[in-house]
Amino acid sequence: MDHRWGFLIGFLGAVGLLGSGHGGQQPPETAAQRCFCQVRGVNLKRPCPFWNDISQCGRRDCAVKLCQSDEVPDGIKSASYKYSEEASNIEECEQAERLGAVDESLSEETQKAVLQWTKHDDSSDNFCEADDIQSPDAEYVDLLLNPERYTGYKGPDAWKIWNVIYEENCFKPQTIKRPLNPLASGHENTFYSWLEGLCVEKRAFYKLISGLHASINVHLCARYLLQDTWLEKIWGHNITEFQQRFDGILTEGEGPRRLKNLYFLYLIELRALSKVVPFFERQDFQLFTGNKVQDAENKMLLLEILHEIKSFPLHFDENSFFAGDKKEANKLKEDFRLHFRNISRIMDCVGCLKCRLWGKLQTQGLGTALKILFSEKLIANMPESGPSYEFHLTRQEIVSLFNAFGRISTSVKELENFRNLLQNIH
Repeated sequence: MDHRWGFLIGFLGAVGLLGSGHGGQQPPETAAQRCFCQVRGVNLKRPCPFWNDISQCGRRDCAVKLCQSDEVPDGIKSASYKYSEEASNIEECEQAERLGAVDESLSEETQKAVLQWTKHDDSSDNFCEADDIQSPDAEYVDLLLNPERYTGYKGPDAWKIWNVIYEENCFKPQTIKRPLNPLASGHENTFYSWLEGLCVEKRAFYKLISGLHASINVHLCARYLLQDTWLEKIWGHNITEFQQRFDGILTEGEGPRRLKNLYFLYLIELRALSKVVPFFERQDFQLFTGNKVQDAENKMLLLEILHEIKSFPLHFDENSFFAGDKKEANKLKEDFRLHFRNISRIMDCVGCLKCRLWGKLQTQGLGTALKILFSEKLIANMPESGPSYEFHLTRQEIVSLFNAFGRISTSVKELENFRNLLQNIH
């Protein structure tokens, strides 16, 4: 398969689901139809800032495999490196006075680019509280060695995380309860009446959080621990678990709504990637891995994928957002940012380290996408060369942006897999 379609395959799957439909007499409803019927149409040691009774998951599948110092390329763990074979010499990196030190042997152009990574970490336009990569507690993680999958982290602790996110950060009064919430007691209709009464921006905020929640659940159902013996572990699709989370009957209609919100999230992140192309096209933008030839090739492939995304016709149109009174729009935009920053802090309360890792990454990825969508004029006014002080993405934001899009793309693709698996189940 052509490499550039790796990012787009999820979207093609989404189009297939959105466009499905048949006329005439319908056969008995299958489990697949009940789930999909309405879809058509890192610092892991940061303390929880909200409560002290956080319960740490003791399961081995909750653990995160960290990278050793000699496993991290110099171009990633520090801006202090040389584009040469000596870049693999870890001793040089360890002798640097600080993590962000700039190697004077670099060209003036490269030094400017390196400094750009650190100048905007505390920018007031960020939607997430980014971890300080220079902190002694900052650790490097190879995401390929720590795949997102079911860890056994569930129950009251996991429920508490999402409950706080929904109850305190989705512009919702406490008197309105979400459907399927144990405290709802028959207020489902009230919830959706309230939701429809909100402005389009606040409705979108709720849908994004619901979509993120649904996407994470799809990942866990698709990579579920099916067998655990002393000889081997087998991970795969858990159909029963998927039905419990998304079946229209078993979830009293909530499952299909969740999946619709998942697609909404996908379109938002896709739109953000199409909008941010000029940032990555700038000559000053460089990728740092310690290998100059590889960096150039990676940038070429990145731009190829981004232009493929930009050329796709079915993008979300955000022009209706914040289009009213300028003062009110700015206030609402700031509320968006503050609510989302709070959600990023809540992720530090997740008791499972692997779940926290992926939760933080995907939350920051979505936050970065929102930052991009709300910075269209700043992106358009970026200079062709030299520092871009009005709009900038840190390395953490870039990593989270693409990994979050990779995760939501995987979710969309997995939905097609579950549709096929559920096709003959009634």
